[in-house]
Amino acid sequence: MRKATAFYIVTVFVAAGLAVAVLYRFAPALSNTSIVAAALLSVLAILAEVLSFLLPRAAARGSLAIVPYLAMAVLVPNWLAVVSVVTVKAVMGLANRVVAHKALFNIAQMAVSLTAAIFTFRALGGISLLDIRPTTLLNVTRAAGGPALAAFFVSYSLNSLLVFGVIALESRGSIWAVWREMKSASIGLDLLISPPIFVFAWVYAAYGPIAAATLWVPFLGIRQSHRTNLELEQTNQELLELMVKSLEARDPYTSGHSRRVREFSRIIARAMGMSPRELEHVSRAALLHDVGKIHEKYAPILSKSEKLSPDEWALMKEHPGDGATLVATMSKLRDVVPSIRHHHENWDGTGYPDGLAGELIPMASRIIRFADTIDAMTTERPYRRPLTEAQVRAEIVRCRGTQFDPQIADRLLSSALWASLFSSPEIAAAAPVRTKFSVISSLPRALTPEVATRAVKGA
Repeated sequence: MRKATAFYIVTVFVAAGLAVAVLYRFAPALSNTSIVAAALLSVLAILAEVLSFLLPRAAARGSLAIVPYLAMAVLVPNWLAVVSVVTVKAVMGLANRVVAHKALFNIAQMAVSLTAAIFTFRALGGISLLDIRPTTLLNVTRAAGGPALAAFFVSYSLNSLLVFGVIALESRGSIWAVWREMKSASIGLDLLISPPIFVFAWVYAAYGPIAAATLWVPFLGIRQSHRTNLELEQTNQELLELMVKSLEARDPYTSGHSRRVREFSRIIARAMGMSPRELEHVSRAALLHDVGKIHEKYAPILSKSEKLSPDEWALMKEHPGDGATLVATMSKLRDVVPSIRHHHENWDGTGYPDGLAGELIPMASRIIRFADTIDAMTTERPYRRPLTEAQVRAEIVRCRGTQFDPQIADRLLSSALWASLFSSPEIAAAAPVRTKFSVISSLPRALTPEVATRAVKGA
């Protein structure tokens, strides 16, 4: 763990302690009903935490514990709610053997966000739903609906900000970049779950813990459905990865190529300011851009170390179309078909398979064109060492407006993300090429993925 990250975690923990102390100073005295509510909601939170599941790529865990956590903010809007949640998080951290600094941060960020939610709720005139009479949904909504939804929003926002802050520190990126990639697509889901949480709290206040526990069953059903969908999505992604790895296993030269192109494409897409949805589109198209080479007709070419004949070169030019046709058979991936088909088109119309030019070329295809070429330049070739950052920049400038979209070239070269193309783990994993192919005496005019014979295999 970096020193900056450690300092950040300690700062959040201290802030949590101060916030709870202030809340303890100004919160009203506890009642028996609030103590019982906090205890019972803590039990439901523990159940939710036990049934949590690992999200794709092991980034975090999915859990419905947020429902009882935030319900406490409107049922027990005082320090007891925060202490209860902190206790649950501490117990689960010990039970799951979470690394100490991660467990400490989980406790602290939850304490800060829940305290902020309670302060917001009370500042806007909200009172405990347990104290509102009569307890009809209409009456409770009028009395506390607005403050409750505002409190939930503050909790979501602050929680996300704290988590993204620690991720940004560890990855040496910006909070904004982390937010765009991880959260902006799910803001709607966070806001959508706010009314059900309020209704859950109202059911507890109006009908008691048994009714609230009964309502918990549909929440668990939603959780299981969400988990199933995520697991299916992850399985589909892993199958795509397997297919690409199977293709690359035909020739050591292509090992890791598609995954590096995907990584580079994501960086370039971020430099272009693309939305998370657009970034995911580019990422999938980049991973599958060479899938057409899985056809058996390419096997002899991919295993050949000598110069390609004109007929072989003409055959190789068919792989974008073959890849597009293959991917089109999968209904979930049909949106990336044009991006795959046109990833070898040039800005000036000299590319293939259709000779498209300018903005007629799909944006994702233009981005993959950059990524494909950068991978060709930054991996070792039989006839040269990997190019330096300065050399790659010079080649992009030289081919700007002919091979490359000039707008993307300008945005990429001026972006702070440019340097990350050369520090990516995917580059470090790029295996040197070792073949019997003799060294070429001079470099071709353009260092594109289809340069001199064997280089085409990585394009």
